[in-house]
Amino acid sequence: MMFMNRQVQHVLREIEVIRSVYQRLFQFLPSFNVTDKKVLPYGLKPHTRSVSWLVEQVITQQTKYRSKALGLESVNFDMPDICLHDCEIIKDGKPFYVNVKIHNVSGKENKNDIAAVEKLYMQYVANPNYNLIYACFGIRFQDIMIHFDTSYMVLFSPQFLPIYVNPQNDKIQAFYKHQPEYRTRNEFTKLLQEKSTSIKLQQ
Repeated sequence: MMFMNRQVQHVLREIEVIRSVYQRLFQFLPSFNVTDKKVLPYGLKPHTRSVSWLVEQVITQQTKYRSKALGLESVNFDMPDICLHDCEIIKDGKPFYVNVKIHNVSGKENKNDIAAVEKLYMQYVANPNYNLIYACFGIRFQDIMIHFDTSYMVLFSPQFLPIYVNPQNDKIQAFYKHQPEYRTRNEFTKLLQEKSTSIKLQQ
């Protein structure tokens, strides 16, 4: 294995901690009806965007509700809309910053908007201890029911993404499943600055 600096290794260890937490969470995640047949008599179109926020809430609230069984001190999902992470998990006295994503496993893998470049840049420069972890859960639609697919769970750091920035909205776009490109934090922020259409800061 190629040599990795300590900061890169630290991020990888954080990802594995959260992976372990969510793998244990699978035993508690219920299948659930989005509504009832009287409301949607013809079922639900299997568009992930139509249920993603609701499913994310199920995941984060179940993580908080099952925190003791998952070996966690606390879970907070009461975050402002502008926050990059939507869940803060405290384990062994350490905070982990997680953004939950949803993928319909019956559909194909597409590039997705991951985050606004400027928000990532500002957070990573302002707080050297901030490491964002994306956790993408797979779901299946069956009529009005959502099932969690335990064979699909992808965790990654934006720091190791193949960096493609959509010039129309200045957001990083990437496949959830991708080959990570290991880079240091400084290399990451410099690359964001180079690729961004909105970050105009001094070199």
